[in-house]
Formats: sequence, structure tokens, C-alpha cells
Amino acid sequence: MPKEIIMPKFGFTQEESEILEWLNEEGDKVEKGDPIAVVSTDKISMEVEAPETGILSGIRYQIGDLVPVTEIIAYILQPGEKFPETEKKTEKKTEKKSGESKKVIEKAGKSATPIAKKLIEEKSLDINNITGTGEKGKITKTDVKNFLSKKKVFTGKINATPAARRIGTEENVSLSEIVGSGPDSRIQAGDVHKKILSSTKTVTGSDIPIIRTIPLIGMRKTIAQNMQRSMQEAPHMTLQIDIPMDALEKMRKEINSEQGKKSERVSLTAFITKAVALSLKRNPILNSQYSEKEIKILGKIHVGIATALDDGLIVPVIHNADQKDVRLISKEINDLAERARKAKLKPEDLSNGTFTISNLGMYEIDRFTAIINPPQTAILAVGKMNRYLIPTDNDILAIQKIISFNLSADHRVMDGVQAAKFLSDLKNIILEPKVLLI
Repeated sequence: MPKEIIMPKFGFTQEESEILEWLNEEGDKVEKGDPIAVVSTDKISMEVEAPETGILSGIRYQIGDLVPVTEIIAYILQPGEKFPETEKKTEKKTEKKSGESKKVIEKAGKSATPIAKKLIEEKSLDINNITGTGEKGKITKTDVKNFLSKKKVFTGKINATPAARRIGTEENVSLSEIVGSGPDSRIQAGDVHKKILSSTKTVTGSDIPIIRTIPLIGMRKTIAQNMQRSMQEAPHMTLQIDIPMDALEKMRKEINSEQGKKSERVSLTAFITKAVALSLKRNPILNSQYSEKEIKILGKIHVGIATALDDGLIVPVIHNADQKDVRLISKEINDLAERARKAKLKPEDLSNGTFTISNLGMYEIDRFTAIINPPQTAILAVGKMNRYLIPTDNDILAIQKIISFNLSADHRVMDGVQAAKFLSDLKNIILEPKVLLI
């Protein structure tokens, strides 16, 4: 029996995915579990696997198409096996339309060459919309192809993928001016992008050309919506604290000297993550979610680590961070970052974060303010570790390693004192870092 390949649902709120790439072609033999397509959700790119061994057949969508979740995108057939009845019905509908097109040609009284007639029937075109250039106005094969290249089909619609239509609408690009590169000259999302890039339109009132337009779709659109919602709805209050890192760095150096492999060394981010988790445990109001009717204090601490990608930002999550050893946290952070770069993350890797850390220290940023990631109620911005000449308790100047930590908190959920206590506890934990090894 033919095996359906459906568009998976990668999240509770997901309604559709865009097909980014087919890894196999029609008729290829595939093994169960083989990746056969790459699709994009609003957060990440995911692979669709073959549900069983067989022959990939009946691919129903092209690259750039937006497909509703649970929709059949293709089939796996066994040698000699035929398509299911539903596909046959689809073929019959196509034949019926072809027959109707033939009648339209006959009624129209227009003449066409045999090849042109065949094309008109196959594409279900209205012959009245096609201008013939042959002898006595006869429609030729070239006339039909020229008509198709303009994307004028019998429904009056342009032959384009849903993704191409969406981008065209968002970017105010006329699809009628684009020649498609897909099957039957169908306009793909990539065709619209090329049109945008080659466009000569300029900024209003200026002669500065627009060299690139980034479509607000997928991950970029999700980020834009979340950040706008956060800034409009959540009154951000920000607090900063500078924390000496010498004791923590000394302990980290000692631990890493015992590690045989470089890959097993514990990162500074892992220690900060554990310290944040312990401070959240002491200050649970920051480990919460806000709604119009209530504030939910969450019973588990899942710390998200903001990670930059070429096309946006994602937040892989360290689940139950307060209960994990720093070595395990470091290993998980490295694994998540590596899989993020290779687009191998799974939905569960990004789910249920209760607090976020954003670290830009590796980019030489001394300090910055981050925007809260809804529905969370706080986010911690971590800057670069700098060396400062600081007077000690004995009024002796000494060089210390300092990191600036900036907390953004939702003032609807907590007051300044509660946010300040979180930072104070975080500082005390880092100053006495042995607690992180318990």
C-alpha cells in the first residue's frame, strides 16, 4: 500500500511550512529514515524523513511552496505499486478540465496548429485569451508559450507558488513582470527575490538605490513580531551590575586543566548559565510568564541561550539548568550551537524556555540592553570580560576581571527591588563559585 509522506507539525501553533529543498528526485529509491526534503518553520529549518523504504513518487509541491501541516507532499511506493485512488481522481479531474478546454476551442471558432491545440488542452487555457500570429490569425505553439510566460491562465490568476505570491504582496512586486523558472514557467519565491534585487526603485526623495530587500518571512518575521510585541506591551526596566570574575575564572581554569580533550573544557557561558539558574531558584518571580489575568510562577527552570545565525536569532534551551552539572551544561551548549549552525535542531531544543541569556561579549561589546523574549518576563545581557584597575578593601589598586550584566525585566510582573535582588544573588554566587559545583 502506498505510504503517504505528510508535512509534519513541528510545534503546537504551527500551521504551515515552506519547502526549501527536495533532497531526492521523483523515482529515487530511499531508505526508511532518509532525509528527503528540507522545510522551514517560523523558527528553524527541519528535515522530513522517508516513513519507509521504497520509491519516492508523486511529489505534489515544489520548492518555495507553502504547505499546510499534515498535508500529503509525496508518496513512497513499492516496485510495481500504483498511486492511491485519490490521486487517480485528481488525474480524472485534470482530464475533465482538458475535455472542457477542447470544447472551448471548438466553440471559439479560432484555429490553432495541432501542437498548439494540445498545449491549450493540457494547460486548460481559454483560447479566446490567446492572440494568434500565424497565417490568418492561427494560433501557434509559440503563441501559447508566450501566453504561458506571461502567466495568464484561464482563471485570470498568475501561475505562481503561494510563497512567491506572499513575497510579491509584501514587497509590492508585480508578478506579471516576472518570468518563472519552475515547471510550466511557474513563478518561484527565488524568482521574486531576483526581481527585487534587480529592481531599480529608489528610496522616496532620494537617489540611493536599494541593493537588497529582505522579505519579512519565516524566522525574521517571527523575531520582528515578538520584539515589537515585547516593546509595545511590556514596560522594560533595566538594571546593571558589574561582577568581578576572578574567582570563577580561577576555578574554571583548574577544572579545565583536568580535562583531557579541548572539547570537554567547560565554557564561561556554562558557569554563567548555572549561576543564573541558581539565582532564579532564589528569585522565582523572574522565572515566570505574564498574562492579562495572572502571573504564572513556573516550577522548572529552563534557560535559553540566544544564538546568532546568518538569517536570524534562535534560542536553544538548557532544560532544568538548576539541576545539571556545569560540565553537562557546557556539553549541551556546545552541542546545541553546533546543531544550530547545521540546521539540525529539533523543536524540543527550542521549547519551553523560562528565562534567556544573551551574550555579546565575544563580539567585543562591553555592555548592552536586551529585549525580553515573550512570554518570558526577564532577560540577562552579558557583556565582554574587561580588566579594570580597582581599589581593594585595603585601598590597594589591583587589576580585576569584570563583566557587566544588564537585566531587562517586565515591570508589570516585578518591582525594582525584586530584580535587584536577583542580580545581587547572581553576584554572590559568582564571587563564591564553589556553589556551582554542588
